[in-house]
Amino acid sequence: MAGNRGVVYLEPGKVEVQSIDAPELALAGRPCQHGVILRVLTTNICGSDQHMVRGRTTAPAGLVLGHEITGEIVEAGRDVEFLGIGDIVSVPFNIACGRCRNCKQGQTGICLNVNPARPGAAYGYVDMGGWVGGQAEYVMVPYADFNLLKLPPLDVSLPKIRDLTLLSDIFPTGFHGAVKAGVGPGSTVYIAGAGPVGLASAASCQLLGAAVVIVGDMIDERLAQARSFGCETVDLKQSATLAEQIEQILGLPEVDSAVDCVGFEARGHGADAGAEHPATVLNSIMEVTRAGGALGIPGLYVTGDPGASTEAAQEGRLVIRIGLGWAKSHAFYTGQCPVMQYHRQLMQAILYDKVQIANAVNAVVISLDDAPAGYQDFDGGAAKKYILDPHGVVPPV
Repeated sequence: MAGNRGVVYLEPGKVEVQSIDAPELALAGRPCQHGVILRVLTTNICGSDQHMVRGRTTAPAGLVLGHEITGEIVEAGRDVEFLGIGDIVSVPFNIACGRCRNCKQGQTGICLNVNPARPGAAYGYVDMGGWVGGQAEYVMVPYADFNLLKLPPLDVSLPKIRDLTLLSDIFPTGFHGAVKAGVGPGSTVYIAGAGPVGLASAASCQLLGAAVVIVGDMIDERLAQARSFGCETVDLKQSATLAEQIEQILGLPEVDSAVDCVGFEARGHGADAGAEHPATVLNSIMEVTRAGGALGIPGLYVTGDPGASTEAAQEGRLVIRIGLGWAKSHAFYTGQCPVMQYHRQLMQAILYDKVQIANAVNAVVISLDDAPAGYQDFDGGAAKKYILDPHGVVPPV
């Protein structure tokens, strides 16, 4: 390869496309024969990236961003047995060794061997092992045979790549939240947040057979996007409470299941809509979920938030009404989505037109050079999922 460029975090509110080191098949100074180098075909901007770019984490300057990657193998180590040059693959954002106790149990989001600081690793993310991100022209992926999902032969210039690129994170993450919330045929579900993950979770609930999917947000454009594929919506800016708005839709003020797709930068509802209250979503979904229901929580919560307004929130300590959840016998499911549990099945759903996930999240293709503008637009609440196309192979739709 001639060179490499990537999206680099510089300081709060600022990213830049820079020349970066070309990837090598090496880890900690030794050969990485189980890895591959990918020519990145698509790589997406994620809401989790936005937390870092806003300065709401301890991400260091110089971090190459990006954990949602689809690419073509251009080099493979000698220990890679089942993938070859030219294969197009989806890269789970979780980096997993495939050998530890957690990986063998399918808990690839908390692999024990790929991050010396804590269980779990990801590309281009703070405190997740120091791995170089994939918002770049080329990237190295370790443990390739275990981690990568080989896509069927496809023309990347066709629109379907917009759907398949979402297999690396957003679609499985939204689906995971719905599954862990117990969504199934006939369910009524509340999705907190109409950002890309919330919209992906809403589409996942429909795929799972939910009878009614209600999406809540404060941004009109995002609520309109949710309605575009058949969701009911609640406007959290309104003076009516969440329970009251749900009752207007369902005839009762509760749902069977709820999914938190907002995370730690949550804001208050109604009169408090402009103020940040990081426990708002967790408390509100306990309020509106029926006794015995389940809460899926794929929304990100961090152990270090230097931008929080209180000392407690800066350490991830939130004022949660755990007594309410306990009294209602709620089940809580948190943490990273183990992408490999879902991505093959979701690939099949895409290929056989059982879901139009790119349309649901309003996926928009832009160039790598347009990444800074994409970050700025996304931070302003755009109802879009930005897909970066480093090599100009995917036409906009």
